[in-house]
Amino acid sequence: MAEGWTRELKGQRIEVRSAGIEARGLDRRAIAVMLESGVDISRHRSTRIDELGTQPFDYVVTVCDHANEVCPVFPAETAVLHVSFDDPPSLVPETATEADALPIYRRVRDEIRAFVEGLPGNLPAPRV
Repeated sequence: MAEGWTRELKGQRIEVRSAGIEARGLDRRAIAVMLESGVDISRHRSTRIDELGTQPFDYVVTVCDHANEVCPVFPAETAVLHVSFDDPPSLVPETATEADALPIYRRVRDEIRAFVEGLPGNLPAPRV
């Protein structure tokens, strides 16, 4: 969802890459709630951080606590920021009804949007 919002709201200013520690596939409920807001992430793909190669990054933003705990070390010139958003799949069992699950996904979607709307102003100063 963070990649989708960043591309949608800040794509002209920010070049975004999204990756995780492990590839899990796209979450159908995340796709659904983003589509409700007019953002189609159905063609995104789950990527592992090691698939990004050695390209340099100005910023790395981790958006869940697990990623923050196991995030690899980046060069000193990369500013790393952690923003703790709930991970909807960990809060909602896969067997939950849509009526139970979607409100949680929508809340997290909206929290992520609010963060992205503040970019780049809510990022730390770049390292020199």
